[in-house]
Amino acid sequence: MSVSIASPTLLTTQSRKIHVIDLGKHNEVYRRLERRKTRCKEGLSQMSEKVLLSSRELPRQWYNILPDLPKPLPPVIHPVTKQPVSPEDLLPIFPEPLIEQEVSPHRWIDIPEEVLDIYALWRPTPLQRARRLEQFLGTPAQIWFKNESLSPPGSHKPNTAVAQAYYNKISGVKRLTTETGAGQWGSALAFATCLFGLKCTVYMVKVSYQQKPYRRVLMETWSAEVFPSPTDRTNAGRQILAEDPDSPGSLGIAISEAVEDAVNHEDTKYSLGSVLNHVLLHQTIIGLEAKKQFEQLGIYPDILVGCVGGGSNFAGFTFPFIADKLAGDKPNLRVIAVEPKAAPSLTEGVYTYDFGDTAGMTPLLKMHTLGHTFVPPKIHAGGLRYHGMAPLVSLLYDAGVIEAVAYPQLTVFEAALIFARTEGIVPAPETAHAIRAVIDEALRCKETGEAKIIAFNFSGHGYFDLQAYDEYLQGRLEDAVFDPSQLKRALEKLPIRER
Repeated sequence: MSVSIASPTLLTTQSRKIHVIDLGKHNEVYRRLERRKTRCKEGLSQMSEKVLLSSRELPRQWYNILPDLPKPLPPVIHPVTKQPVSPEDLLPIFPEPLIEQEVSPHRWIDIPEEVLDIYALWRPTPLQRARRLEQFLGTPAQIWFKNESLSPPGSHKPNTAVAQAYYNKISGVKRLTTETGAGQWGSALAFATCLFGLKCTVYMVKVSYQQKPYRRVLMETWSAEVFPSPTDRTNAGRQILAEDPDSPGSLGIAISEAVEDAVNHEDTKYSLGSVLNHVLLHQTIIGLEAKKQFEQLGIYPDILVGCVGGGSNFAGFTFPFIADKLAGDKPNLRVIAVEPKAAPSLTEGVYTYDFGDTAGMTPLLKMHTLGHTFVPPKIHAGGLRYHGMAPLVSLLYDAGVIEAVAYPQLTVFEAALIFARTEGIVPAPETAHAIRAVIDEALRCKETGEAKIIAFNFSGHGYFDLQAYDEYLQGRLEDAVFDPSQLKRALEKLPIRER
């Protein structure tokens, strides 16, 4: 049997008969199928702009940048003997496992299973493309962000809070004390100690305590006790209040109170939310995930951006990439640390030894500092109101590996609104500093026509910071004034002055 085919046909057999189906009569059906196929392709394209890792791809080790530094990290100095501290000197403050991590020479440190189990509540976090922001700016650049706001407390801080709570728990500690600025770190530690059955005492910078009452409520929901710092509970707090009864507080003051509380109780240790090596180590899970996600995309960022106060979210996001730059594989990678004009420790401070707290209770760290007695102006980015900077970040800045830029408060909130109105997520004031720098870099790409890949760490959401947004929207928010004379006075009180 011969069959003449004048139009597209489909031959089928049924009951030994050959049926000829004229597809020309079914063009509309095929057009619908093609449209559906096109929509599927578009959907896949959109999905590629939010890169998700499976739980099996969660990194199982933290990255320690210490062995890869361009020069050795200066030792931590005992404030009395002026000699390098020993591990025994730190035991009244920290548990032994964290002290070991602080000085570890090993590039990779295993993440305990108990920590990974809790990480899995929200990790891995997505790497997202801010296409609407790109379109709003009219830039040829690609803008990507690592969304750390999806943790239960709403920021990157639980990455180290969970680890620190775990190591304290297995060391027999019953209670942790800490400081917090905007409340992100205090919330994270309250969350972590609640899960591990530890008590938690938080000294919250007074101005932030007043600005962000719901952060306090969140901490108390997770069973922490919270006090506005400076308080009359400690010698350090009482001394500050005697000098200035209306003191707005600072992270340095809150650290002093938390350390004093810890060393005076045998069952208690102190937990720090930034600055120290082991804190930055735990945060590298952010950058390690991001590297995997960029590998899946087949691209590598040209510019990395993060806000800096003490340096933990910046370091956690950038250090795994900086390793490639230090190895010579990515020599042109730009890494930008963004700080507030009100507390510009990198751009205005000096690189020398200083206390990590106001009262002078901590060991001496070589870092970029404004002086431990410097009290930054009242800004809503409370997590960035710190006089110093992580020694690891300070060294990399001093060596020219990273850059730094500082912004005033109003231009930061302008950037925050642009992001919220394009991408839909309200950023924390701290995170908005990074967004400001990203927007400026993207606009430079618009001028030059360069299609660079810009990535930043979205370190936390701003849903507990709506008072700040209200003040900005109502025109009541002002730029804080940085006082060079106050800086000069603070630098005169440095315990050790170098170059």
